Amino acid sequence: MPKNRPSKVVLAYSGGLDTSAIAKWLQLEYACEVIAFTADLGQEDELDLARQRAEQLGIKQIYIEDLREEFVRAFVFPMLRANTVYEGEYMLGTAIARPLIAQRLVAIAEETGAEAIAHGATGKGNDQVRFELGAYALAPRIRVIAPWREWPYTSRTDLLKFCQEHGLNYAASGDSSRVYSIDANLFHTSYEGCELEDPSVAPDPKMWQRTVSPQMAPDVPTQIELQFSKGDPEQLNGQKMSPATLLAELNRLGGENGIGRLDLVENRYIGMKSRGCYETPGGTILLKARRAVEALTLDGRTAHLKDEWMPRYAEMIYNGNWWSPERRALQQMIDATQASVEGSVRLELYKGNVTVLGRASTQSLYDPHLATFEDSRERYNHKDAGGFIRLTALRFLTRDT
Repeated sequence: MPKNRPSKVVLAYSGGLDTSAIAKWLQLEYACEVIAFTADLGQEDELDLARQRAEQLGIKQIYIEDLREEFVRAFVFPMLRANTVYEGEYMLGTAIARPLIAQRLVAIAEETGAEAIAHGATGKGNDQVRFELGAYALAPRIRVIAPWREWPYTSRTDLLKFCQEHGLNYAASGDSSRVYSIDANLFHTSYEGCELEDPSVAPDPKMWQRTVSPQMAPDVPTQIELQFSKGDPEQLNGQKMSPATLLAELNRLGGENGIGRLDLVENRYIGMKSRGCYETPGGTILLKARRAVEALTLDGRTAHLKDEWMPRYAEMIYNGNWWSPERRALQQMIDATQASVEGSVRLELYKGNVTVLGRASTQSLYDPHLATFEDSRERYNHKDAGGFIRLTALRFLTRDT
């Protein structure tokens, strides 16, 4: 039994096989009180089942919190203001949920007097880094217990056997038949494992849960209009919605039209490559719409500077540094660019594609009198371009001197 055992541990608890085994293992190995925390981030899991299983484990303090609005408002939308994608494709749906979970874990630990928190992330993945960096950034003296780095079990088969030995039979519940490692929240669903471990093999079409295939999507396009204010979407088709409600509706529309599927080999922070598949229907729509509004309202050099910041910002989130001082500082700079990012975008959703049909803004920097191919001598003198080009080319011209 470990020395310096904590009397209370707050566990990030999903109600599934892994975290149920962890809860029991903590009770046995650390002889501590386990406090269960389940975050409702829109994953549509059965939260009542999580509570029921926590009670079966003898857990007295069970926190099940609806964090959907906070998740979208305070984490997803700020991330989207940077038009964030990791390695050119991945919209960070798993990574952006971890700082909120870490925040609530340490807050509950403080509320309950728990000395430690625990999570179910494995020793191979990114989530162990994200949970723990977030916890230490917010509560430097907190203790973190990561069972997958401590216990002797190496597979789900081991965990099933452990649970059965202690009267926790999850095999009949369907957990053991869930061949993919799935993470879901209101922003995305991710899939790893099974045939996906071979990058040359296409995913099973039955795997996808949130989107229809583009081939099976409706033959009639869906047209929508989004209204933005200070960089964030506020209205869909003229109706003002809360952040979580708006994202949920875009997920529905995007999913029905086969939008947002991604098959990616990515570079994990710990050094290995992994193959994952993702569904981000609402996020894919929002990214396209946001860039359309920014194209009208942001000064060109400001927009380009944002694009230079974005890969670093994405890397910070992917690597678990949401709560770091550098991410917070960069967020302030990103947010400062968004004051004028407002307007409407009309979009067409059709068989996996998002097409911009039109955009308009009272803050638009687009000047049709300058952009026109017709006579614009009152606003623009073509002869000025000659001097501009020669000054720009001066470094080339001096090579002959």
